[in-house]
Amino acid sequence: MQIAVVKYNAGNIFSVMNALRRLGTEPVLTDDGNELRNADRVIFPGQGEASNAMAYLREHRLDEVICSLRQPVLGICIGQQLLCKHSEEGDVDCLGIFDASVKRFVPTRHEEKVPCMGWNMLHGTASPLMEGIEGQYVYFVHSYYVPLCKETIATADYILPYSAALHKDNFYATQFHPEKSGSVGERIIKNFLEL
Repeated sequence: MQIAVVKYNAGNIFSVMNALRRLGTEPVLTDDGNELRNADRVIFPGQGEASNAMAYLREHRLDEVICSLRQPVLGICIGQQLLCKHSEEGDVDCLGIFDASVKRFVPTRHEEKVPCMGWNMLHGTASPLMEGIEGQYVYFVHSYYVPLCKETIATADYILPYSAALHKDNFYATQFHPEKSGSVGERIIKNFLEL
C-alpha cells in the first residue's frame, strides 16, 4: 500500500511519518500532484497558521490536487481546519470539502486557556475511522475549532462541544493528533489504513 503524506509548510509532519512507520508502512512525503493522486491513502497533517498554509497550497497548486483526490484522505489538526470552507485564523477561504467554518475559542472563564492543550475524551463516535474509540482520550493542541455540523463523526468538549473528527465521502479529518495519542491514536491510524 502506497501512503503519501502531503508536504507543505506546516510543522509536525515527521511525527506522522514515524507513526506510520511504527505500523509497518513506509510513507512518502511529497508535494508532487501525481504522487498524491496515485497513492492508496493520503494524509494531510500539520500545525501552523491557516492563511499562510492556504497561501502555500495555492502557490503550489496543492489546493486543486487535494480537492481532486478520490482515495481515502485523512486531515490532521490544521489539516482538518483547511478542509473546511473558511477559517477565522487569518480570515481565509479554505478548501471547502466540509461545509463548516473554523472559529477561534473564546474563553468564558478564567480557567479556560487558549490554546486548548492536552488530553480530552471523544464522544459520539460514528464512523469506521472511529471504531473502538468511544470514550477514549486523545491529544489536542489548538486555538481554533470546527463547530458541530452534519459531517461530525466525533465530538470533544472544551469551552463548548465541537467537532473532534469529520467525514464526508472519501475525506476524513481529526482535530486531535492521533500520532501523539498513544495506542488509541495508533488504532485510529490503523482504522484509516484499513478503510
